[in-house]
Amino acid sequence: MSEIVYIDGEFLPKDQAKISVFDHGVLYGDGVFEGIRYYQRNIFRLEEHIERLLSSAKYILLDVPWSAKEIADAVVETCRRNKQDDGYLRLCITRGQGTLGLNPYLCPKPTMFIIATKIQLYPAEYYEKGLPIITAATRRYHAGALSPRVKSLNYLNNIMAKLEAVHSGTLEAIMLDDQGFIVECTGDNVFAVKKGVLYTPPTYQGALRGITRDAVIEIAGRLGITVKEERLTLYEAYDADEFFLTGTAAEIVPVIEIDKRKIGNHEPGPITREIRGHFHELTTVDGVRF
Repeated sequence: MSEIVYIDGEFLPKDQAKISVFDHGVLYGDGVFEGIRYYQRNIFRLEEHIERLLSSAKYILLDVPWSAKEIADAVVETCRRNKQDDGYLRLCITRGQGTLGLNPYLCPKPTMFIIATKIQLYPAEYYEKGLPIITAATRRYHAGALSPRVKSLNYLNNIMAKLEAVHSGTLEAIMLDDQGFIVECTGDNVFAVKKGVLYTPPTYQGALRGITRDAVIEIAGRLGITVKEERLTLYEAYDADEFFLTGTAAEIVPVIEIDKRKIGNHEPGPITREIRGHFHELTTVDGVRF
């Protein structure tokens, strides 16, 4: 069955789902988005995703005419029409059609579209055996240029770092800020484990406040694991007992090697495995069912 895509109130077959080439989301990456997972007909933390989407839109002065409930209803209906128990959603709001100039006020109304499909960032074997990664030369853009809390459609900075990873024979890369501190990977938050304590870069430094990141911090708290939001250098990464990545699409993936340095015992560690198990239990009960 063809995938059904929502665009501005219409549900269309995948091959009929189109937006204008004059949409500023296409021309300039002017818009915001969320990646959302659903598990066993449960849309994981939908309210939190929509809240973050609207906050991103507010930051870039994108006037969203739909309420949070209207957006949620559209997401739920898109899931229903696609008739899949598990999948991945891409929810986007663009500035809409305008002129070839930059002026966003010449775009009379935004465009919203929702895609429900499947995604797998990494082969299954890496979740069991661990992922080798590198550090990209491409730096994460400065937090003073654009807040890292904004999930904008412009991901070229991340794509350039991803290209470095692929060209080096790996699938992921750590991105540093202008001072050499670890921020995140190309599409994931990062966590390091040292002597039973969980460390993750603070969001004010340039890391996205990830939905999965928040879930991991909550799970760690329930398990009695101390979590510290601190600036991390590559020294702390190389010296970690365990290291893992988190993200909606990636979920939780262990890292066993960074820049040819073996992490811990060169296999997924016990804290990573425990948190991952609890996370998968959470995904089917925390959210909105359809």
